[in-house]
Amino acid sequence: MKPNVLERVTRDVPTAQPCVVIHYAEVGLKGENRSMFENQLMRNIKRALADAGIGLVRRFHGRFALVLPRDYDWELLESRLKNVFGVAYFAPAVLTEQAIEPIEAAALALMKQMVFQTFRVSTRRSQKAFPYNSQQVNVRIGAAIQKQSGARVDLSHPQRTCYIEIFDRFAILYAERIAGPRGLPVGVSERAVSLLSAGIDSPVASYTIMKRGVRLIFVHFHSVPFTSDASIRNSGRLVRLLTQYQYDSKLYLVPFLEVQQEIMLKAPTDYRVVLYRRFMLRLAERIARRERARALVTGESIAQVASQTLSNLQVINEVTRLPVLRPLSGNDKEEIVEMARKLGTYDISVEPYEDCCSLFVPRHPVTRARLEVVQEAEARLDVEGLIRDALQRAEVVRFRFPEGGTGPTDGTG
Repeated sequence: MKPNVLERVTRDVPTAQPCVVIHYAEVGLKGENRSMFENQLMRNIKRALADAGIGLVRRFHGRFALVLPRDYDWELLESRLKNVFGVAYFAPAVLTEQAIEPIEAAALALMKQMVFQTFRVSTRRSQKAFPYNSQQVNVRIGAAIQKQSGARVDLSHPQRTCYIEIFDRFAILYAERIAGPRGLPVGVSERAVSLLSAGIDSPVASYTIMKRGVRLIFVHFHSVPFTSDASIRNSGRLVRLLTQYQYDSKLYLVPFLEVQQEIMLKAPTDYRVVLYRRFMLRLAERIARRERARALVTGESIAQVASQTLSNLQVINEVTRLPVLRPLSGNDKEEIVEMARKLGTYDISVEPYEDCCSLFVPRHPVTRARLEVVQEAEARLDVEGLIRDALQRAEVVRFRFPEGGTGPTDGTG
């Protein structure tokens, strides 16, 4: 639906008010915790639209309505709402008083802007005091639209549907649903630390976990000055992109070269990558404790590379007491690449950079690491000293989305 459709409807029906209706799905199934999920979704919607000039967010049972100002930017609104986890769908709509005459007038004005040969009317009436039931509203409004348009009613596969929702003291009408990302509002599922390389997998893993309501702190390991700073720059770009889903982010840039050099000098060649990964989890866990995070997140996929066999993952996990979430463990590379393309991270991830894990990698890395061999190798290393030094030299970069704006105010119906 074009934005000027709402303008024409409100011109024909002066009592109608342009708005955006937002529906959620999983949030509504949370029982006694539902209000907590709704409140977080409300905050996230307000934050996503902080610079969009929306004056009022009204909360009704099972839905939100954004009251639109005269100079709203529909493209901005649509792009932002598509990225708010917890939103099932949203629609440009008109808000009317709860009486059959203004509802009919708004429906006729709305459908007059559409081109269709078949249609249906779909009414949801949660306000039981309204004197017409849903079927009666469908019949009356459908007959009026049919008389105006000459179109045929098709209840199974209509070209256009006029949706009517009757609740509280209002009615909302719309004719188009725009899919949201679904999931849970970021912030309802506590925090986790994501080990973010500049590659393809870990940004997709991060997005997948954020979609379950988890707020992420990002950690990137680099080997500057032995390598260029390309991975640092690319990881920053990835975090900036991902921040549009959680609005505030921290990126820890942790120097890893000294750890790698010590491992190269004092550990078996074929165990280097497993030892790298164990140190990364140790460092990420220390950061997680600092940030009060409850889990670690990686982009590993089972058997994608030598270090990601089940035997190696078991040995790597042994160093942390936090759960390690691997949401891509069952995906193959083609599936992950397709997810990265849809997310928009792929083009950043394939830009040239030198990954710290690619340094000093043996030609034939171990695929079934033995814990006793790893422990013997680490006994020759100053594990705590290396961790302490890396954390002391780590840098923290903060990201914010959007950059400005005050956000809309709360409202209730």
